[in-house]
Amino acid sequence: MIERGSEYLEWFKGQKPSRFNLAFSGIQSFPLSGLGVSLEDIERNKPEQSLQEALAARLDVSPACVVVASGTSQANYLAMGALLEPGDEVLIENPGYEPLEAVARHLGAKIKQFQRRAEDGFQIDLQAVDRLVTERTKLIAITNLHNPTSVLTGEATLRALGEIAKRAGAWVLADEVYHECLYEDARTVFRSGEPFVVTSSLTKAYGLSGLRCGWVLAERELAKRMRRLKDLIDPAVAHPAEALSVIALQQLDRIGAAAKSRLETNRAVLHRFLDSRQDLEAVRAQFGTTVFPRLPHGNSERFFTLLRDRYETDVVPGRFFGAPDHFRLGIVTDPETFAAGLERLGAALDRI
Repeated sequence: MIERGSEYLEWFKGQKPSRFNLAFSGIQSFPLSGLGVSLEDIERNKPEQSLQEALAARLDVSPACVVVASGTSQANYLAMGALLEPGDEVLIENPGYEPLEAVARHLGAKIKQFQRRAEDGFQIDLQAVDRLVTERTKLIAITNLHNPTSVLTGEATLRALGEIAKRAGAWVLADEVYHECLYEDARTVFRSGEPFVVTSSLTKAYGLSGLRCGWVLAERELAKRMRRLKDLIDPAVAHPAEALSVIALQQLDRIGAAAKSRLETNRAVLHRFLDSRQDLEAVRAQFGTTVFPRLPHGNSERFFTLLRDRYETDVVPGRFFGAPDHFRLGIVTDPETFAAGLERLGAALDRI
């Protein structure tokens, strides 16, 4: 029996979006009509490639290492479900994406946290991780780009993290859904080999959330276990979604170019806004769809309520990431709405 799910997802799905929504972390929906196909085409034609094969070609991995999933959320569940037993120890970053912790908790794992500190630019402290790993540690779970800060974890740090995991006989789960925001420069850490398991999807970087095109990358035998688990809860991919996903993968460079342009435009506006505020502290990342400012003064819950009720603007309270004096702000909406939302955010900050 599930007594407790994800507090963040319950909050997010229960929110009626405000007029100026800065809580979203995924690029606004790409119109499926922009893929240049009709419903008749989808109904008549079987894709030349399966989605598993198309993803493998795009990611330059073996199809045997690809597990198709319904978004990154299901991908994370499949990965953890195949790796964890009740009582296993999972080491998770803080601030961090609360649904990852919720899945581990649901599977009966014992959760430990390592801190990603603002004074370190929210980079992973390898020594802190090494100190916390024990013989019972089965999994180290991270997000890259980091959710909620969008900070990139570099290859050298990832390799060192992999070595720590190997010494403990553990795996590293890297949720790379925001790593797709590097676009043409994205290179999955899975290609570095064991002990990495990678999850991702087309939802955040490309605005294709409606397709629910997600995946897990894992070594062959582990991937086989995940497919068996998936068969119990979701044995088949809906044909229209699979066909459209295969077509979208063929056009991903074009779709990504438009998304990247929007993020760069909004990021420049965001940085000018942050330059003008002495009452916000924020680590500025080069990539990604979010920023995670800290409110040095004032009551954060009172601020969120004021911002929503008086200024019709949403952000995500930092308590969902384990940092109640922060908030997550998305830069994914259209530039006009984004700029107007920042104006209202500034007005709320002035008022408190």
